Amino acid sequence: MHEGQVDLDAAAVGRLVAGRYPRWAGLPVRPVVSSGTVNALFLLGERIVLRFPLHPNADPAVVERARAAQTVAARIPTTVALPELLGVAAPHDLYPGWSTAYRWLEGELVDPAAPPPAIADDLADFVRAVQAVPLDVPLLTHSWRSGPLAAVDAEVRSALRASRTLLDVAPLEAVWADALAAPGPPTRTWLHTDLMPGNLLVQRGRLAAVLDCEDIAVGDPSVDLMPAWNLIGDALRSRFRARVAPTEPGWRRGRGWALAQAILALPYYVDTNPHMASTASRTLAALIRDAA
Repeated sequence: MHEGQVDLDAAAVGRLVAGRYPRWAGLPVRPVVSSGTVNALFLLGERIVLRFPLHPNADPAVVERARAAQTVAARIPTTVALPELLGVAAPHDLYPGWSTAYRWLEGELVDPAAPPPAIADDLADFVRAVQAVPLDVPLLTHSWRSGPLAAVDAEVRSALRASRTLLDVAPLEAVWADALAAPGPPTRTWLHTDLMPGNLLVQRGRLAAVLDCEDIAVGDPSVDLMPAWNLIGDALRSRFRARVAPTEPGWRRGRGWALAQAILALPYYVDTNPHMASTASRTLAALIRDAA
C-alpha cells in the first residue's frame, strides 16, 4: 500500500519473538488479515496480537507514547473492552523499529454495510466516556487530528482535486467550506481519534471492543463524531447526535473531520485497499446526504 513499507512473514516474526519475547518462543504465529493501513498484525498463540508498523520507527518516543496512551485508556469509564499492552519489542535485525504486543480481543468486525442498530447508542456512550477523562496527565497529540481543521485545508483541497475522476466533488467542497467556517471548539477533550469501522468489534449486536488506542490524543471533540458518517446509517445518525450532544458548530466540524479522513483515503487507496476506498466512498456519500 505504501512506498517503502516493510513486509514480514510469519517465519520472520517467529524468529523475532524468540529473540524479543523468549517467554512466548515456540507459540504458533499466524498473519491476521486486516484492511488496516498502518500496522501488519500477527496472532501469537491464541491470545496475543503483535503489531508491526508498516513504516518502522526506531525512536523510543514511540514506545513512550504507546504506554502513555494505555494510561489514558485505562481511565476511560466504559465497559467496552480496550487493547491491553502486554509488551514492547526493541528494533531487531529482522525488523528495524519498535513493535508492540497486545491481548487479543474477542468479537467480529462491525459490518459497515449493515451495522447493528445499537451501535449508535454504544458508540455515542463510548465517545462521551473518552471525553470524560480529566485533562490532568501529560497531554498527547495526534499528528494532525489534534489541531484545527484549517491545518489540513491544503491537503484536503488537493485530495478533492485528485478525486474529480472518482466522484462529484462540488457538494463536498461546500461541506468542507462550511466545516472550516464553523467556530472552533470552546474546549479540548481526550479523543480516540480513529473511530473507523475496522477498529470496532461487536458481539450479539452490541459494541464489544474498540481497537487501535495508540493514537489517543487531546483535541477538538468533534473528531470522534466521524462514525456518524463512516458507519452509522442515515436513520440512526440523529440518534447518535442527540446522545453525544455536540454543539451545532461541533457537528459541522465533525462533518469536516469525516470528510478529511475519507477524501485523503479515497484517491490514495483506490487501487491498493478496496475496503478503505469503499469506506471512504460511503462516508463521502453520507456527508453529501446529511448536508443536503
